[in-house]
Amino acid sequence: MALTVLLLLAGLALILFGANYLTEGSADMAKRMRISEFIIGLTVVAMGTSLPEFVVSFLSALQGKADVAVGNVVGSNIFNGLLILGVTALILPLHYTRDMLKKDMWFGILAAGVLFVVASDTLISGYPVNTISRSEGLLMLGFFLVFIIYTVYSAQGPRRQRATKRPVVVKRPLWFSSVMIVCGLAGLIFGGELFLNNAIVLARRLGASETVIAVTLLAGGTSLPELSASVISAVKKKPGLALGNVIGSNIFNVFFILGTSASIFPLTTGGILPGDLIVMFASSVLLFLCAFTFRKAMLDRTEGVIFIMLYIAYIVWLLNR
Repeated sequence: MALTVLLLLAGLALILFGANYLTEGSADMAKRMRISEFIIGLTVVAMGTSLPEFVVSFLSALQGKADVAVGNVVGSNIFNGLLILGVTALILPLHYTRDMLKKDMWFGILAAGVLFVVASDTLISGYPVNTISRSEGLLMLGFFLVFIIYTVYSAQGPRRQRATKRPVVVKRPLWFSSVMIVCGLAGLIFGGELFLNNAIVLARRLGASETVIAVTLLAGGTSLPELSASVISAVKKKPGLALGNVIGSNIFNVFFILGTSASIFPLTTGGILPGDLIVMFASSVLLFLCAFTFRKAMLDRTEGVIFIMLYIAYIVWLLNR
């Protein structure tokens, strides 16, 4: 048991090391390309910090643990949308821009809605098993491609163009940033496999279902890079980076991670219930609605507390169902 816990922590350390170095190196590359703060958060940082989820979910799918793959993504998105945003808003209220409300947030809501539809076969179609098929996986990858094209196109708009007029300062040389990216990927791959294998062993020894472990332990562990990146962004007074990180991570988790996994190996949702999917979808909608409550166009500290309380209530419900 002790060795399993140590290996689990070692895997998590490698994941965090890899995500940090990959994100930092990728952010340097993005700055050299003169991409704005929000776009960096929505794409480069979001994808970099979501790679632990990708490694864990993809390996789970290859090993036939489909419920772990789906549970990891669902749990991570709930963790991101409620706990991470709640904690971040407590540190620094998050301001919404007009573009976020009109365009960017809708992709987050769309991602949650698409996953709810494709993973609710028993509820919608009356099928005996909830399955994400290869065709649905390819559909999600198509949505991800649209999101990337849209983001690149939007980066050329007036708001982004104004951001690129500032001088670009990148302290690290290009070769060092490239090494950081390679080392980060290596840490994520090896750490993800080590973390996954030992988490499943620990779950079985404790008598917990793999689905519950996926939605709690795996989801929280693989979302620590997002938590770290968002909290650091808030401390450094970069709310756009923090908000973009969460929105982009949730989109990446659904469209790319589950899309890729399901395209290779059809996924069954196992113990993931419609209630879990509803909570995930509701968190995306709630983030949008908060722009019109209390202090408008802002996720303030009061709403941050509400988000944290909702996450705690969800975990209590999950462990007692």
